[in-house]
Amino acid sequence: SSPYFVPDDVAIEQLLEARARGVEVDILVPNNNMDVPMVRHASRHFWGPLLEAGVGIYEYQPTFLHAKLLVVDEHFASVGSTNFDERSFRLNDEANLNLISADFARTQIAQFESDRAQAVRITLESWERRAWHKRALDWFWSWLRPQL
Repeated sequence: SSPYFVPDDVAIEQLLEARARGVEVDILVPNNNMDVPMVRHASRHFWGPLLEAGVGIYEYQPTFLHAKLLVVDEHFASVGSTNFDERSFRLNDEANLNLISADFARTQIAQFESDRAQAVRITLESWERRAWHKRALDWFWSWLRPQL
């Protein structure tokens, strides 16, 4: 889960490599209930290859999603303030709690699945069919990815 999912090229490549190995990758992001619409546009620009590779991208519907969560192999969980973007990784003073705990990971997976049940899955077809003006905004804001 990440409210500001704007992956750089390295992160995209790593997600694609994980999918090629058969790893299930699901990403939960906010829908248009978001405090920084330009981030949503920049994010959407990069979804094509991820969707083609079978990454599940879900837009949370009830309200603004602000959870930052990463769970790996049902044993490692990371929660905190770090967004999945270049700014958080390189510049911001972020803090996460990283735990190797199957019990904690299962709890976080249950919460993620509960949130995902309230989300809409984005398909490659729906992503490709988005309106031209949304595509243009996505492209425009993608150029500012390192600053977002």
